[in-house]
Amino acid sequence: MSAEPTRRIVLLRHAKADWPDVDDHDRPLADRGRKDAPAAGRRIASAGLVPDLVLCSTAARTRETWKLAVAELPQRPRTVYEDRLYEASLGELIALVNETSDEVRDLLLVGHNPGMHALADALAGEAEGDTLARMNRSGFPTASIAVLGFSGSWKSVEHGCAALSEFWAPHL
Repeated sequence: MSAEPTRRIVLLRHAKADWPDVDDHDRPLADRGRKDAPAAGRRIASAGLVPDLVLCSTAARTRETWKLAVAELPQRPRTVYEDRLYEASLGELIALVNETSDEVRDLLLVGHNPGMHALADALAGEAEGDTLARMNRSGFPTASIAVLGFSGSWKSVEHGCAALSEFWAPHL
């Protein structure tokens, strides 16, 4: 019997957004966000995280974050713009992850708070060093990245199933 494959979920919160007089869904990145998004991409690349699939919210700030971040990766992964990531609850996020094909080894979600933080916190049944404490202390700021690993099928993703191996934010 072979061991279950190790999979990773990478969570990227959109970079700092501006507050112009537009609908929330249409808010663009602020100048700081346009600087932090490529830094997040470089961090993903330097960690050797090349996702098989990226699910990105359809909001302008998440699409812009991903466009700037992915330019720093050695190759462009398959990207799906997913309406359900915008304003998703924790339960909706877990359901979305559960739909992922088992052909995918590494999945990256580009989304919003409080969802990204809630998902990382809920899935992290364990953590390396002080990563969980640092993540919770920081509140998962804009352009933050959390990396969680687990064994098994995407359908088996549930509370406490993963280990938080990395948490990074550009200004921590």
